[in-house]
Amino acid sequence: MILKKNFFIILFLLANYLSYSQEEENEDGFKFGGAMRYNLLSTNYESGTSPLNPQITWDTWRLNVDGSVVGVDLSFEYRFYPTFGSHFIHHGYLGYAFSDNVYMKLGVSQVPFGIQTYASHSWWFQGPYYVGLEDDYDMGVNFEITPSEKLRLALAYFRQAEPEGPKFGGDVTFGNAGPGRYSYDIVPGLGAYVNGDDEIVMTQASLRELDQLNGRIAYDVTGNLEIGASAQIGGIYNSVLQEKETSTAFAAHILGNFGNFNLKAEYISYNYNAKSDEGNDLDVVQMGAYGYEYFGSGLSYGEAGFYTGGAAARANMYVAGLAYSVPVDFGPVSSLQFYVDYTLIDKINEEFYDTKHLVPGVLITAGSIYTYVDYAMGVNQPWLTDSFGKGLGSGVEDPGWNTRFNINMGYYF
Repeated sequence: MILKKNFFIILFLLANYLSYSQEEENEDGFKFGGAMRYNLLSTNYESGTSPLNPQITWDTWRLNVDGSVVGVDLSFEYRFYPTFGSHFIHHGYLGYAFSDNVYMKLGVSQVPFGIQTYASHSWWFQGPYYVGLEDDYDMGVNFEITPSEKLRLALAYFRQAEPEGPKFGGDVTFGNAGPGRYSYDIVPGLGAYVNGDDEIVMTQASLRELDQLNGRIAYDVTGNLEIGASAQIGGIYNSVLQEKETSTAFAAHILGNFGNFNLKAEYISYNYNAKSDEGNDLDVVQMGAYGYEYFGSGLSYGEAGFYTGGAAARANMYVAGLAYSVPVDFGPVSSLQFYVDYTLIDKINEEFYDTKHLVPGVLITAGSIYTYVDYAMGVNQPWLTDSFGKGLGSGVEDPGWNTRFNINMGYYF
C-alpha cells in the first residue's frame, strides 16, 4: 500500500510540474470505425498435413469509437472472434492532456513495455505476445510523458487485467479472470511444478494478476534509431491462499529505420513468481486469451515424453525482426513489406525445452485493405501444434518444426 501511495504522489507532482494551461485543441465529436478479417490457412503439424487443408475461417470483426468532449478523449474498441466463440474489449479509456508534455489514459490501455505498438511485423506477433509481454492491455491509469522531443517516458499502475468476455462455448466467467480476452494474462486453473525427483506435478492454482507497476523510457538517438528500456513489477494473487507473490519483467529494445529497412530487436527477462493452491512454487503458470487456456487437458504423453501446457514461469527471450518496404503501383496495391520475425524463448528451468518462433512473410497494402501472407514456423509454439496450448510450458525435446501457411486479409474502415 505504501508503494502504491508513493507512486501516485510522484505521478501527481510530475504532472503538475509539467502542466500549464493550454487552449483546447481537439474539437468535440466522435468517429466510428471497425474492421473485418478472414484467414486462409494450411497446416503441417506433428501428424502431417490436415485433410481439411486449405481452410478458411472468419478471423475477427471489430467496432471502434474515438472522439473528444470538452477536452476529454475517448478511445474504445470491442472485438468478436467467431472462430473461437468469444468476444471482448480490446481497449477502452478516457484520455486527458494535462499539457503538451503529459497525457493520461484512464481505463483499459496498452501496457508500456518493450517495443510499442508491436515488437513484430507479421500477423503472428512475436514470442513475447504469447506470455503477455507484447501488445498487452490492462485496467488502470497510464501517464505518457515527453520531457523533450527525443525523450519519451511512461509510468503506469494497473489494478488488474482487462475485463474478460466469455470462454469458448459461451461460459461466462465474469469477475473470475477467465481467458476470454485479447492479450495473454495469467488465469486460474492448472499449474505445474518440478518436484525433488525431477517429475512434473500438476496442481490447482487459483491465480490472477493484481497491482502492477510499469515504467518505460525511450530515447530517439538519431531520428531513425530508438533505444529503450522497460520494467514491470506486479502481484500474482492466489485467491485460495489469499496471498500475493511479486512478479517481475525487464526489457531492453532497439527500433531503427534505415532507408527502406526496419529493425526491431529486444531482450526480455521475466519471472512470474506464483504459488499453487497448496503453497508450492510454480514452474508453470496457466495463461489464457481468445476464450482458451493453454493447458487444456493438462499433461500429455507422446513419443518425446510428457510435457505440460501453460507457460514457463521464468524465461529469457531474444527477439529480432527485419523488414524491407517496397512502394509499388499495381492496381490498388501501393506497398509490399517483406519481413522475417524470430524469437527464442530460453526457459530457465533445466528440465524444460526452449520455444522457437520464426515467421517470414509479406504485408500487402491496398488502401485500407491489409493482407499478411505468412509462413509461420514453430518449435514448442503453442499455436503451431496438434496439441493446442502445449509447448510454452515444459516443452518437448527435439520436436521438430511445425509449419502453417496463413493469409490474413483485413478490411479496415
